[in-house]
Amino acid sequence: MSSSDIRVRIAPSPSGYLHVGTARTAIFNWLYARRFGGKFIVRIEDTDENRSDASLVKPILDALKWLGVDWDEGPYYQSERLENYKPYIAKLLDNGYAYRCFCTPEELEKERERAMAEKRAPKYNRKCLHRSGEEIAELLNKKTPFAIRLKIPEGVTSYDDIVIGTITRENCEIEDLVISRGDGSPVYNMAVVVDDYEMGITHVIRGNDHISNTFKQIHIYRALGITPPKFGHVPLILRPDKKKVSKRLGDKDVTEYGNEGILPEALFNFLCLLGWSPKDDREYLRREELIKIFVLENVNPANPIFNEEKLLALNKHYIKETPDYQLAEMVAPLYVAAGFTTKYWLETRWEYLLKIVSLLKERSRRLTDFISLGEYFFHSEFKYDAEAVKKEFTPESLKLLKSLCEEFENIDAFVKANLETALNQLAEELGIKKGLIIHPTRLAVSGITVGPGLYDLLETLGKNEVIKRLRRAIDYIQKAGG
Repeated sequence: MSSSDIRVRIAPSPSGYLHVGTARTAIFNWLYARRFGGKFIVRIEDTDENRSDASLVKPILDALKWLGVDWDEGPYYQSERLENYKPYIAKLLDNGYAYRCFCTPEELEKERERAMAEKRAPKYNRKCLHRSGEEIAELLNKKTPFAIRLKIPEGVTSYDDIVIGTITRENCEIEDLVISRGDGSPVYNMAVVVDDYEMGITHVIRGNDHISNTFKQIHIYRALGITPPKFGHVPLILRPDKKKVSKRLGDKDVTEYGNEGILPEALFNFLCLLGWSPKDDREYLRREELIKIFVLENVNPANPIFNEEKLLALNKHYIKETPDYQLAEMVAPLYVAAGFTTKYWLETRWEYLLKIVSLLKERSRRLTDFISLGEYFFHSEFKYDAEAVKKEFTPESLKLLKSLCEEFENIDAFVKANLETALNQLAEELGIKKGLIIHPTRLAVSGITVGPGLYDLLETLGKNEVIKRLRRAIDYIQKAGG
C-alpha cells in the first residue's frame, strides 16, 4: 500500500456534542492522513434511533471545522445506507456464520440475572443456535420476531495493534453477538464493518475503549471473507480524578472551550499532546509542524490526564503569538456582546481597539479575559473593587490623587514618558514611594488593581478621560468621608 492509499475516518454518533476525546481522535486521524497524503473521511453513525439526535450533527461538524479538521469525503450517514447492510447480513446467514435468535428480551434478561447470581459473566447461552430447521421454519411461519447473531468460532484471536502491539483474546470470552435487530437494521459492529469496507478504510484509529469491539469486528470480517483494516487504539483522556472524561460528569465539549476563549490552534495543539509526543521537550507545536512529524508509533498507550491549567498556559502562548489585528477581530464581537460598545463604535475606532488588545494580551489566558480585564476602556461608570477601595482610597490617597490630577492637567503631550516623569517627580517632592501614588491611580482609572502598565494605560485612555476619572475618584473618596 502506498501512503496515498491511506484512508482513515472519524465516526461520531450524534448522541451528544463533540467531546474532547472524540475531537482528539479526529485530530490523530486527520494528522495521519495529512502526514502521508491520504484521505480523511467523516461518517455519522446514526442507526440507533433511541440515542441519535439529528439536531446535533451540525454542531459536531461545526466544531470539527472550528478546530481546523477538514475532511476529504463525507459526511456520510449510516441512516442513509440501511439497504447497503442487508446483503452482508444475508450472506452471513447463508454461509452459516450467523443464525436467527428468537429469544425475547425477557428471556435474555432472566438468563443475564441467572448468570450474575451464579457469578458467571453474562453471555448468551446459544439456545437458538441449536434449533432444528423445522422449529425455525415454524417460528418464521408464525412471524415470530428475531434478531440475527454471529456465531463465534472456538479458539483464540490475535491482531497487531499499531499502538499497543499484539493483543490476544480467547474466543470463548466473546458471546455470539447480535449483528441485526428485529427490524432488520444492523447494530453498531455490523454497520461499522460494512462501512469501513465499502469506504476503503485502511486504518481504524480510535479510543482503546473499542478494543473489545475490534475483536467482534474481526470475527465479522473473517466470516465475510474480508481482510480487516489495520487497527490502532489510542489512550483515553482522563479527568484529574482518573475517571474517563465524560459529558455525564460535567466535562466540557469543544464548543464550550471555544465559548470560554480557547483558541482553536491551542486546543488542537493541546489535544495532540494528550497521549502523543514528538519525543522531545517541545509543547508549542503548530499544525504545520505536527503534520510533518506525526506518527502513530509515538502514541503512548497510557491514559493521559486532562490538565486544564496546561491548556490555559498553552492558550496564553498562542494569544501572545497572535497578531494584534487578528485578536482585535476575535474580541471585537465579544465586547459588543458584553454591551460595552457597539459594532459601529469599534469600526470607527479600530486603532484604539488595537491598543487595548496590545495592552491586555500579555495578561490574557483566554479571549474572555479581554472582556473581564478591559471593560474600563469603554466607559468610566464602572464600580470600584470593594476590597481595593478599603486599602487604596484613603484620606492620604485623596491628597495624592488631587496633586497628581493637577500635574497631569499641566502636561501637553500626554504620553507615557511624560506621565511617568510627572508621577516620579511628585513622589520625590513628597518624599514617598511612588507605589503609594500608582496603586490608587490605577484603581481610580480602571476600578481594579490589575492590568497593563499604568503609564501605557493612561496614555491609551487619553488626557481628558484620565482627568475625568481621577476627579470621579476624588469625589467618591470625599463623599465616603475620606
